[in-house]
Amino acid sequence: MSVLVHVATALTDAASPVLRGQAEAAGARLAFLQAGEPTLTHVLDLLHAEGAREVRLEPVSTDDLTFARSWVGRVAGHWHRQQIDPPVIRFGERAITGHEAPLTSPAWDTLPPYRHHLLLCRGPRCSARGADETYRAIVGALVEQQLTDADVLMAQTGCLFPCNHGPVAVVHPDGTWYGPVRPGDAARLVGEHLRAGRPVGDLRLGSRVTEGET
Repeated sequence: MSVLVHVATALTDAASPVLRGQAEAAGARLAFLQAGEPTLTHVLDLLHAEGAREVRLEPVSTDDLTFARSWVGRVAGHWHRQQIDPPVIRFGERAITGHEAPLTSPAWDTLPPYRHHLLLCRGPRCSARGADETYRAIVGALVEQQLTDADVLMAQTGCLFPCNHGPVAVVHPDGTWYGPVRPGDAARLVGEHLRAGRPVGDLRLGSRVTEGET
């Protein structure tokens, strides 16, 4: 039995129903590399238990596939190394052998240095309100301002609350909440707060959030 698995690679894919429809139309299983369920390793576990003898992995995404080949291969290779009599796993033109690069590396052993930690909500409501465009705008502003991970460590998250003000963002360690953060706000957020250390007053949440809002 040969099974096709669509592997969703981007964080944003977890909030999109499009890929599920595409997988059904192709007769494929859908697995997620990050943020969504079922994970790629879980799907491989299920197929192994069902007796699949060949699994074909095809990366898919509603966003950028740039890092798909590296990480799909790493995760599939990690799973392969842990199995007894695993199925043949094909990824593009090559087979997964278990000799792929490991998940661990000395470069990923220590806590990253950073001055600010920026969390951007990618929950259902914030995503529906354009958090994907806000994310791209903030990344672009960070690049333009020449801020690296040592300055700002940015992470997209699940629901942060309060959803009514989405897209919501939080800057740590000072715990400053912002929302809604639109693409047009990115340059000010990055330049004024993340570079100059001055919170952007008209974007801040806290005093504007009234008790009882849900």
